[in-house]
Amino acid sequence: MRRRELLGGLAGIVGLSSAGAAGLSSVETASAHPGPYRPLGRIPIEKAAEAVPGPDGEFAYVAAMDGFVVVDVAIPRDPQIVAERRDLLDDRENGPLRGIQDLKVEGDRLVVAGPADPIIGDVLQGLVVYDVSDPTGPEQVAFFETDYPIHNCFLRDGVAYLTGNDSEDNPVVTVDVSDDDPTELGRWSPLDHDEAWAEVPPSLRQVHDVWVGDDRAYLAQWDAGTWILDVSDPAAPESVAQVGGRPREELADISEEDAREHVIKPPGNDHYSMPSEDGGLLGINKESWAVGEGDDIEGGPGGIELWDVSDAQAPERLSTIDPPPSPDTTQGGTWTTSHNFDIVGDRLFSSWYQGGVKVHDISDPANPEELIWWRMPDEAAFWTAKLATDRFFVASSTGRLEGIDGALYTFDNEVHGEPQKDPPSLTSDAGNGTETETTAAGTETTAATTTTTEEAALDEGTATDEGSSGGAPGFGVPAAVAALLGATAWRKYRG
Repeated sequence: MRRRELLGGLAGIVGLSSAGAAGLSSVETASAHPGPYRPLGRIPIEKAAEAVPGPDGEFAYVAAMDGFVVVDVAIPRDPQIVAERRDLLDDRENGPLRGIQDLKVEGDRLVVAGPADPIIGDVLQGLVVYDVSDPTGPEQVAFFETDYPIHNCFLRDGVAYLTGNDSEDNPVVTVDVSDDDPTELGRWSPLDHDEAWAEVPPSLRQVHDVWVGDDRAYLAQWDAGTWILDVSDPAAPESVAQVGGRPREELADISEEDAREHVIKPPGNDHYSMPSEDGGLLGINKESWAVGEGDDIEGGPGGIELWDVSDAQAPERLSTIDPPPSPDTTQGGTWTTSHNFDIVGDRLFSSWYQGGVKVHDISDPANPEELIWWRMPDEAAFWTAKLATDRFFVASSTGRLEGIDGALYTFDNEVHGEPQKDPPSLTSDAGNGTETETTAAGTETTAATTTTTEEAALDEGTATDEGSSGGAPGFGVPAAVAALLGATAWRKYRG
């Protein structure tokens, strides 16, 4: 690393990175001189999805649909790919593992999950475990096969938490991955809290994501809200509280035929949930779009809610960070809905697809203050934004939208000079830099739209088109199909 640090210092002095010199990035490299805010660096990554920094912030791990990539970010101005693994488990029956959208790292352990969505036919599904004690040479040490797709996962204290959406109970599944023989420990779903949740279409109560810390798990359960679990014993998770979400009785009244539309549009759509370090504040984001045709348009992109959960039994919504505007808020338009985010100290790092990346000061969570906003909607659609070190954060741009290439970006944590120079407008009639606002709890906003939604198409036998412009969030089209058919018919449909 010392050689990289020396080279980084020289690059900063001359204002040039080897990546930029080699033509790997069109982004201006940062120098020691303040100027308009812009990325520090960028490295192209085919099919990029989720990105997570390693424990020391010197490496970032990027899921890439058919595998993963390890990027050396020790010099943020000059990120370099140091390892790439594609076509995972292609020697196994029904392999390789496809649709890899998520991965997590803890210490020397990396877990890589897939497929994110159901795939028609007999396919390999599960969690691959790697030893990354040498990040430049990841070594596979285990594979835990499942009979369900894994959209997202988490890794804490040697236990992997998997989204086990099976179109029935939709549990979170805990798996011991501390050794080379992974073993399932336990399961939990809202049906364990109240069997009446079985009356709700499964697609409206899918467990979309999970975050774990301090013996608590936070499950984003889509329209069923966010559930907080006690996982002090990962083999026997217990319900602590439900935060937000639509009433169970209301969801049970939604017909299976109408479920797909409700999966896409607000309200509901808890996509990702993460607490502050002390557990007193909870961020919940909503991934949604508008649906309908012509003048009959409902919904729009979702934002990020901040909740006071210091008393989990009496949660209070403090504020909502609204999404950037879009000239077309359907799935066929410009995507500005919230995706993944990161809370560290008094900072909230967030991604908004083509709406860019943002950093907010949330020291007063009732009044979040926007500090940074960078966007380039024709070039980048940000999947995530996560703090790497106290100096910079990483953000992956997904290559799943038409005309946009996958990449990993690095950004400074602070604006030392001016904001982004001439940021592209996200609407035809809005001025730059003034296109979003934060609303107090209880305030509702309505986003305008001009075109109609597009139906998703199946591509290469997958549940979604692996991301161009269609597909319901969470599980994509077959998720709604599974909800309509039921588990038995779904398995026949897949076969």
